Amino acid sequence: MEIVRAHELSFLYPGEERPSLDGLSFTIKEGEFVVLCGPSGSGKTTLLRHLKRELTPVGEGSGTIYYKGTELPLLPPETAAGEIGMVFQNPEAQIVMETVWQELAFSMENLGLSPSVMRGRLAEMAGLFGLEPLLYKPVHELSGGQKQLVNLASVLLLHPRLLLLDEPTSQLDPVAAREFMYLLRRLNEELSMTVILSEHRLEEALPLADRVLLMEKGRIAADGSPRGIVRAAGSGLGEEHQAYLPAASRLFLALSAAAAGPHGTIPLTVREGKRWLESAAGALSYWPGPGASPRAHKPSRARETLLECREASFRYEKDGPEILKKLDFSLHRGELTAILGGNGAGKSTLLQLMAGLLKPQRGRAAMPKGVTAGYLAQNPLLYFSHDTVSEELRHMAKHAGLSASEGEREVASLTRAFGLEGVLGSHPHDISGGEQQKTALAMVLLLRPDILLLDEPTKGLDPGAKEHLAELLQALTEDGKSVTFVTHDVEFAARYASRCALLFDGSIAAEGTPDAFFGANYFYTTAVNRMVRDRLPQALTVEDVIADWQNFVSRS
Repeated sequence: MEIVRAHELSFLYPGEERPSLDGLSFTIKEGEFVVLCGPSGSGKTTLLRHLKRELTPVGEGSGTIYYKGTELPLLPPETAAGEIGMVFQNPEAQIVMETVWQELAFSMENLGLSPSVMRGRLAEMAGLFGLEPLLYKPVHELSGGQKQLVNLASVLLLHPRLLLLDEPTSQLDPVAAREFMYLLRRLNEELSMTVILSEHRLEEALPLADRVLLMEKGRIAADGSPRGIVRAAGSGLGEEHQAYLPAASRLFLALSAAAAGPHGTIPLTVREGKRWLESAAGALSYWPGPGASPRAHKPSRARETLLECREASFRYEKDGPEILKKLDFSLHRGELTAILGGNGAGKSTLLQLMAGLLKPQRGRAAMPKGVTAGYLAQNPLLYFSHDTVSEELRHMAKHAGLSASEGEREVASLTRAFGLEGVLGSHPHDISGGEQQKTALAMVLLLRPDILLLDEPTKGLDPGAKEHLAELLQALTEDGKSVTFVTHDVEFAARYASRCALLFDGSIAAEGTPDAFFGANYFYTTAVNRMVRDRLPQALTVEDVIADWQNFVSRS
């Protein structure tokens, strides 16, 4: 039985020339697990907002959406609010109450549920999500990942039949993201809850999906099973779409192409990828050998310290727990440093301390005289106060003290670098999450800081945008800047960082080059490393394995 049907759905935001949705027609069956993927600005968020009636954006639209055979606008309010739930990309945008307890109870109170029913549901959900220690905490003290878990729990307390999720794992650490995804699968399998999930991080999502919709420019470019999408990406769909696939699938396509033809069943998970490599070793005449060469590193230059934390300790309240404990950490010129760690470990606090926005109660965080720092927070909406993206960039250039001509050149250069040409006339709140992230980063870069501190900069970015961001950050380090970013995106850190650090229990627990750092970790490592680490322990990416295979072939 179908639960959602869209017929010729189109939508145009005010002032835009290209529609965000362009004649979409599709059907989703009850109980399906559907993954939406595609470039930033392809229409994923706009489509999800149309499926949640209360969030339909303002603009010019046409076409019809049906929920269980009834046109969406004709549903009773309690049905639309209770049976269709949505978790936003930005957790801050969904929270309205002061404490976790109040936030969880708020949605149930709005539906008029009795106190006994509310307490029963809340007890069950708090136990499922492990929220008991957080129930009486102020929401503003939670990490971004904890807020996202509260948002999901708030939605599930209404017992929805259709669950819509917009980049829900973007602020979750790798372990929490994996648990979050499998929780969604449990809800889907055990309750037959229909799930429509928009994601750029498909490593965990794609193997769980029944169906994948790949969107481009407001249209559905491909619709099929996960393996069908992998097969299409490897044949006629285009190489640029391979970046959306799980690492096991990308390795399958890359090695199969190098060896002139696919061999075996397409793998989607680490386990399937490892088994495929073992079974295909004969056909490929290759399997990574023990003691293979480590990844090549750029020669290190003299490391000039631009910022130094020495025994820095910080707590938000006088009698509260210490978030940072006698932490020692330094930033150096020309380095691209990634800071990883679990949700609530204090990564954002450390970044704000290094930016000078917070002061340590003990110890110090100091920069040499004349060194400047620029800071990008997790929520890009904090940076917007004007009506268009163009105005935001021009006002920031003026604030940075650039002359009119110099400002225009800088704005034009950053606009090209981030691919923002198509949204310059748009309101910052109307563009996609990835485009908001790129706009906010461009604004920070206009300040020309010596140290760039970024909190989850890849959040909401598609694979192509991440590659462009990496090129820009690497160019900044080549120019002598120090760039440090907090991230849960292990793949991005492994591919591009020159140094990685793990924050745990208020201090830096481990740090080193990506191959040494990730090669020693069990969960905080890449999917490729988990597949081949027994024989190629320092390989982190598909490219590392392909390079080893090419070396193997050249030696044979």
